[in-house]
Order: sequence, then structure tokens, then C-alpha cells
Amino acid sequence: MSSYRFPRLQLFAAAAALGLVLAACAPPPEVQRLSDGIDPITPLSVFDPGSPRPLPPMRANAEMVEDLIELGFYMESGREIPQFSRFEGPVKLVTRGPMTPVTERDLDRLLERLRGEARIDISRAAGNRTNEGDNVITVEFITRRQLRSVVPSAACFVVPNVADWEEFTENRRNPVIDWTRVAQRRQVAVFVPSDTTPQEIRDCMHEEIAQGLGPLNDLFRLTDSVFNDDNFQTVLTGFDMLMLRAWYAPELEIGMTRAQVAARLPAILNRLNPAGRRSPGPSPGPTPRPWVEAVEAALSAEGSISQRRESAAQALALAREQRWSGPRLALSLMLSARLAGPGEGEAAMAALLIASEIYRSRPGGEVHAAHIDMQLAVQALAAAQFDMVLDLTERARPMAERTENGALLASLGFMRAEALAQLGREDEAGRLRLDSMAAARYGFGSEAAAQARQAEIARLTGAGIRLAQR
Repeated sequence: MSSYRFPRLQLFAAAAALGLVLAACAPPPEVQRLSDGIDPITPLSVFDPGSPRPLPPMRANAEMVEDLIELGFYMESGREIPQFSRFEGPVKLVTRGPMTPVTERDLDRLLERLRGEARIDISRAAGNRTNEGDNVITVEFITRRQLRSVVPSAACFVVPNVADWEEFTENRRNPVIDWTRVAQRRQVAVFVPSDTTPQEIRDCMHEEIAQGLGPLNDLFRLTDSVFNDDNFQTVLTGFDMLMLRAWYAPELEIGMTRAQVAARLPAILNRLNPAGRRSPGPSPGPTPRPWVEAVEAALSAEGSISQRRESAAQALALAREQRWSGPRLALSLMLSARLAGPGEGEAAMAALLIASEIYRSRPGGEVHAAHIDMQLAVQALAAAQFDMVLDLTERARPMAERTENGALLASLGFMRAEALAQLGREDEAGRLRLDSMAAARYGFGSEAAAQARQAEIARLTGAGIRLAQR
């Protein structure tokens, strides 16, 4: 039916397994939207709008051919897509439902990047109106309750051949919305929750609009892509833009088979990415479906903690059975650390350190390593190792900024500020807390949620009462 995005991985949860008190990295259930009387903060005041710096594609073209074939000719469920599918000609984008100025700017910025980096002819329809025969992507903003009534585990999703939510719900069991039957795309609908954080809305737009245009699959082994349900990458990367540009190369035609596309991709990528003309590394090999299902169950918020812990253990056992040494092993280790039980703190810490080492050796894995540095900073803060907190947050901060992850950037800033305060550098700490609030409101959704995150971090040092009294 659809390609969908899982909710964001809640990375702070591992703190509880290590005997700490920081809650899961998630906004409160009721998210106050930025239009509701809060400072009209925009992503333009958090990140530099004029010069996005996506991580570039850094692997050999031959490796990325294999990636694009697996992304483009399989659904997330494992079903095979029999033919190459895309839009032909200019694409118009229309929006439906409530949209804040923050989201409006994020959407315009995304389309500008798609035009400039992927070279796709896409623009917003003038007056939100289209003509018969136009290629159209509709982005409709609905409530999370509506969205999850259909796909409970999804944060957002994309479907073909419908114009809006009403048409989608009327055709839920109609083969017309089956992506495996689509060759020429003409109408695609993206459904995004309007009552979540600005960052989550932006992340959904990046992944789902990109999949509405191009490949539909997600691969857990890709550290340098948003086409990965671990959701560490929050905005389209250089790899993603290269994949989309190749998807719209004139050498490809709708209806081509997987073999026909695979035969033409090496020349296409060598033309588009000369830096990738080198010998590939070893093939990652197939990902067994039981491992994918175990990881998805461990990531899901629907199962009990014991069920999710069991799934994480199963994923790690399968990864070791496959003798993996790359991102799939690292993710398995991270999940086992995140869901470790009481008394397993040392094992969880060891798993995080091994995962960090693996990620740092992989293109794009610096982002994952930055999240692990945040985890380690949590431990250091609770252990009163304040200089270590400063070192870890300083190492992680450039990746948070470069990947435009407001939630991560704010969390690092709040931890760093607390360490500075504990070292007697209160003036610096106060300035950093203030400077971090813009990213926190963007990442966590409201002033109250930003302050709650700040207070949770302060409690790691027993400073929560002092913070509340400020």
C-alpha cells in the first residue's frame, strides 16, 4: 500500500537502563504548536538557511548501484516492485490542512534543495491549484490520531493515485494504491501529522516527498541516508540527492525491469558522481527478514518493555549469527543498550562503545556516533565527570548542526550548560541555555517541552530544584 516512516528513535531511553533518571527523548503527549502564542521561532533562526551542508556521498558508485536497486525495486515489506516507476515531466506540489509558517518555510527550503541538488523540476502550484494532466504531489496535514487509526506504527506515509485523505480512506483496499502496480506516477499523496513537533513534520516531509518522487524502500544498513527506519539522519543527505538525481536520469525509462536499470546505473552514477569511480568494498549481503522484524519490534512503542527487550536481544543474536561487522551490528548493539534491564549497565555501556567505533568507520555514521556521544555525556553528567561532558558534547555538536537536528542540538547544549554550571562557569551556562532554546522549541515542539527537557537534564546532577527556582 504505502511507504511509511517510523516515529523517531528515542535515544535517551538507555539512560534508565544504566541506572539514571532521564526520561525518554520525546515531547509531552500534548504538544503545543509554535503558532499558539510562543515565540515565532523558525528553522531559519536555528540553522543557516543559505548554505545547507548535507553529508556528501562518500562510497564507491558500484556500492551505491546495489543500494539504489534494493531501494527502488523492493517495498519495505519485502515485496518486489516489478518495474521502474517515476514522474515524467514537471511536478506540482499542493498542500492541504493546517500549516504553520515554520512548516511553510521548511517545505519551501526542501523544494529548493530538490531542484538544486537532485535537479528535479518540482515547485508549489500557484494558488494551490493544478490543471488536468499535471503531475501532482499533495501534502496533507492531518492529526496523529487520524493517521495512526490507519497505520498505528507510522509517523507519516505516502500513497499513490489519490488526491487527499478522504480518497485514500475510501480506497484503502483498492489495488489502485498498490505501489507495485505503478509505472508512471501522476498523483501521489503524503500524509503528515500537524500536531507534532516542527522537526518531526520537517523530517516526515523530507523522507515521504522524496519517496513519492523516487525509491520507496528503507534499508537499515544505510548510515548515510534518510531511507533508513533508524531515523538518525533527519534531512535528505548527499547520498539521497544523488539517488534521486540518478532516478530521474534520462537514460532510465518508466517500465524498465530491475535488470535493465541495473545495467544502466553504473554509467549514470559515474557521470553524476566522478568521485565515486573506485573499487567497491565488500557487498553487505542480504538482510534476513527475521532480523528486520526483530529490529522493528524493538523500535516499536506498542510492545511492552520486556517484549521490546526480547526483540532487541533477538536482533543482536541474529546479527552475530550473520557475522556482520557494520551498521546492522551497530544498530543491534545500540538497541540492546537502549533496552537493557536493571543491573546491565556495564554491558550496555560496552555495547554503546562498540557501536560508536563501528559507526565512526562508516560514511554517514558520524551522525549515529554523535547520538552515542550524547548517551555517554548523560552518563558522565550523572557521574560528575563534567570535563568529559564538555568534551563529548563538543565532539557531537558539529554533526547535530550539520544534520539540522534541533532536538539533538538542544540536548547537547543543555547538558553542556549544566556541566559548565557545575564547574562554576554560570555566566557561560546561562548564555548557552538561552542560545539552546530556539533549537529546543523546534525539536521538542513548545516552550514547555523545551523547559521540561532542560529540567530533566538538570536532575542528573541534582540541580532540578535550583533550575525550577530560576
